[in-house]
Amino acid sequence: MSVLMEFAIFPTDKGESVSAYVARVLELVRASGHPYQLTAMGTIVETGTMAEATELLNRAYAALEPDCRRVYATAKFDVRTGPTGRLEAKVRSVREKLEP
Repeated sequence: MSVLMEFAIFPTDKGESVSAYVARVLELVRASGHPYQLTAMGTIVETGTMAEATELLNRAYAALEPDCRRVYATAKFDVRTGPTGRLEAKVRSVREKLEP
């Protein structure tokens, strides 16, 4: 099974720039060992199960909760049975179709 989760989570009570808090969350993602891709609007991570994906989201919130009074989060999931590696394969498939 492959679960792609695109998520964004950040405090809304810490001013205009929240990159330090995003970096805190990204450290958790990196330490998880799951493949991920940071984008300007969020992070995409691939896990083997929905439980792993939601646990990562819970841990991200737990990292912000102690010193953030208000946290905003969004998450989208693409769950598919079959092989992993879709984080790169989906992008590669589109790029191949764009080549002349």
